[in-house]
Amino acid sequence: MAFNDLLLQLGGVGRFQKIQVTLVILPVILMASHNTLQNFTAAIPTHHCRPPADTNLSKDGDLEAWLPRDGQGRPESCLLFTSPQRGPPFPNGTETNGTGATEPCPHGWVYDNSTFPSTIVTEWDLVCSHRALRQLAQSLYMMGVLFGAMIFGCLADRLGRRRVLIFNYLQTAVSGTCAAFAPNFPVYCAFRLLSGMSLAGIVLNCMTLNVEWMPIHTRAYVGTLTGYTYSLGQFLLAGVAYAVPHWRYLQLLVSVPFFAFFIYSWFFIESARWYASSGRLELTLRNLQRVAWINGKQEEGANLSMEALQASLQKELTTGKSQASALELLRCPALRHLFLCLSMLWFATSFAYYGLVMDLQGFGVSIYLIQVIFGAVDLPAKLVSFLVINNVGRRPAQMASLLLAGICILINGVVPQDKSIVRTSLAVLGKGCLASSFNCVFLYTGEVYPTMIRQTGLGMGSTLARVGSIVSPLVSMTAELYPSVPLFIYGAVPVAASAAVALLPETLGQPLPDTVQDVENSYL
Repeated sequence: MAFNDLLLQLGGVGRFQKIQVTLVILPVILMASHNTLQNFTAAIPTHHCRPPADTNLSKDGDLEAWLPRDGQGRPESCLLFTSPQRGPPFPNGTETNGTGATEPCPHGWVYDNSTFPSTIVTEWDLVCSHRALRQLAQSLYMMGVLFGAMIFGCLADRLGRRRVLIFNYLQTAVSGTCAAFAPNFPVYCAFRLLSGMSLAGIVLNCMTLNVEWMPIHTRAYVGTLTGYTYSLGQFLLAGVAYAVPHWRYLQLLVSVPFFAFFIYSWFFIESARWYASSGRLELTLRNLQRVAWINGKQEEGANLSMEALQASLQKELTTGKSQASALELLRCPALRHLFLCLSMLWFATSFAYYGLVMDLQGFGVSIYLIQVIFGAVDLPAKLVSFLVINNVGRRPAQMASLLLAGICILINGVVPQDKSIVRTSLAVLGKGCLASSFNCVFLYTGEVYPTMIRQTGLGMGSTLARVGSIVSPLVSMTAELYPSVPLFIYGAVPVAASAAVALLPETLGQPLPDTVQDVENSYL
């Protein structure tokens, strides 16, 4: 009798599984809030240079006399006349011309606070020559996610899922709250990086702890439930950000709930499978008996002895001792082939995804509305992805989602800026395809790698995804050269990566490989 049979004997999906899975998944709602929080806390309102403090506008002329105009007749955001300019009247009656000498805003900026009363951009003047710092903050957050995936993934294997999860809840609560009170931009970035680290640990251990307590036939449902919970968080972020437009209050509001998660996480029961793989059979037996009692299977729990447990878990313990290292992904030709192809898919999906969702202001419509739309498109997208994956195949679903997403983004790069409805529609379709790509590549990766290195392969894929999310905000800086350059890059990468799908095997209806030899015999 294997571990899965033990779970079924002790209640399967019983009261314990339902309660713990719900409590573990609940914090995922706020994962979306933190991942895309800077769309609102770092929004860029309309702004222009502040005139000299000793300027008497009633004497020297209206404010427009200090502001140069761009090619479309709008005030320049980053330039100021050295002295008020008088000239032919503009249609609004202001006598201003653009022939005088200019300088780059020596006295600061004036912001339109009607939509965003306070953001990190307005508080620390992250505009004009300092505009790149806004993207740097998001890249540092994603770098924290990368570090967290590497550090807390390893710690969870050594210390346990429950301990690391408890610590991650506390770290997120503390670092997120401290970011809300950050006195300057470098301190804010430091706490955002720490938040990214802890949130990566939460999502990894959340999935692992849930999966290890669930029977095999229910694990796909747990993954789907987690994905839809994340989508729900996108709706929540739009509503909360609209109700709380001040960036410090918004940052605080999405961080404080983690103190509650930290408190109730002490009641989680550690993975019995992890205890068994660590050789702690006494703790394994105790936790299984606790679960049996919660599930109303007291008699089955009482009949479970150490001898029966050792006999049941003999196969799992033997398999666990034969785990391969990450170097095996590069050493073996078959695994190296899979690793390189899947790395392209993970990187391209994450790179293009965050390129879209972190530039909501670029579509010319309300960012609150488009945040809701982006969340809503995930619901049908994930359903369609699920149906295609299970009826047509993994390879067609993966290739179509990446290719269609890239084409939508590329077309958006040539659509005029004033066509906001067309641009938004293409962006929504592209984002839905990328959400489908995420679902598919996660499943695909777990099916092509053999059992002995499957978790390592998933971890490496997640790492490449984090690299894509780090690079993505930096690419948006190329908009200074030409506004559509970032979209061309975001679109070209998934189109190119879709070609790698043709080099991967189809896994629909195929048994999972257990060893490297199985991979070589079946696929290559």
